[in-house]
Amino acid sequence: MQGIRRVRYLPEGELRLTPENRAAFRSRESIEEAARRGTILESMCLLCDCATMQLTVEMPEGMRGIIPRAEAGFVPPGLGSGEVKDIAVITRVGKPVQYRILSIREDGRGERVAVCSRRAAQEACWQNAVSRLLPGEIIPARITHLEPFGAFCDIGCGLVSLLTVDRISVSRISHPADRFRQGERIRAVVSSIEDNGRIYLSHRELLGTWEENTALFSAGQTVSGIIRSVETYGVFVELAPNLAGLAESTDGAIPGHTCSVYIKSILPERMKVKLVLIDVGEEAGAAPFRYFIDPDEVPRLTRWRYSPEGCRKVVESVFEEGTNGNEQRKVNS
Repeated sequence: MQGIRRVRYLPEGELRLTPENRAAFRSRESIEEAARRGTILESMCLLCDCATMQLTVEMPEGMRGIIPRAEAGFVPPGLGSGEVKDIAVITRVGKPVQYRILSIREDGRGERVAVCSRRAAQEACWQNAVSRLLPGEIIPARITHLEPFGAFCDIGCGLVSLLTVDRISVSRISHPADRFRQGERIRAVVSSIEDNGRIYLSHRELLGTWEENTALFSAGQTVSGIIRSVETYGVFVELAPNLAGLAESTDGAIPGHTCSVYIKSILPERMKVKLVLIDVGEEAGAAPFRYFIDPDEVPRLTRWRYSPEGCRKVVESVFEEGTNGNEQRKVNS
C-alpha cells in the first residue's frame, strides 16, 4: 500500500525543539516572517490572566506573545458548543502550545506584541489532517493525561482523542498508567470515527500477533513478567503487552508486581501459554513495549488478526473504509 500523503502536524510538545521552530524564534525579524507566512509555531505558555483568560507565551526578547481567550482553542464541528472550557485554557500554563501569529502591534508602552491564535493552528490541523483520517490509519500521538477508563492523546496541534483502556493492549491492565506515562510519544491506530467527528484510537494492533510474541519465548525458559490478575483458577502473567500466560494459583501472587516464571508449554492451537510462578518481585511501573508494524511500510490496516492460524478462537480487528468504526471480533469456530 502506498503511503497516505497529508500535511504533517505534530502533537504539542514535539515542534518546539525542531530546527525550523528554533529558527523562527531567533529574532523579531524571523518572528515577523513566520507571521507573514502563517507558520505554525510552538513555545511555552508562561501564564494565564485569570480575569481575562488571556495566555502569555514565550517570545524573543523585546516582544510579548499573547493568546486572547477567543483564540485559545478550537472545538471541531459537532463536538459541543464550539467554545473551549476555561479549565482547558488554564491547564496550558507551563506547557508548550502551538499557534499562528495573527498580527504584531505596539502597545501603549511601545512594546511589540504578537497576537497569536491556537485556534487557527488547531483548525488548520483539523481541516487538513484530522478530519480526513480513515479507520485503520496509523498516526503519531502523545499522551496528555491518564484516566482509569483510558488515555487521552494529542493527535496534532493539541487536538485530543481517546484511547480506551481495553484497546491499549491484548494483555489486560487495570489502568493506562500500567502501560504509559504522561507526555510519552506513541503510535496509534484510528479505531473509529463517529458521525459527529469524534475520533477514538487503538494501540493493541501495533504490539504484535500471538505468534509474533510467542516467537520471542521458548518452552523451558525462565523469564520475567508482570502479574496482571489473580483468579481462583490461576494467575495471569504478562510476558509482553500482547501476550499473557496462566500459572497455577499460589500464595504471594500480587497483581501489578513483577515476577519470574517458568514456561511449561506454548500451545498455538489453543492460544495458550502455561507457566509456573517461581518468584514475586517489586511493584512494576509502566511496562515497556515494542511495535511490530512500521507505518512507513504499512500506513493503514484494513484487517488485523491476533490469533494464530488453526486456532479455534479467532481474535481480530476489522477496519473498513466507509463505516464509522472498527469491529473487534472474537469467534469460537
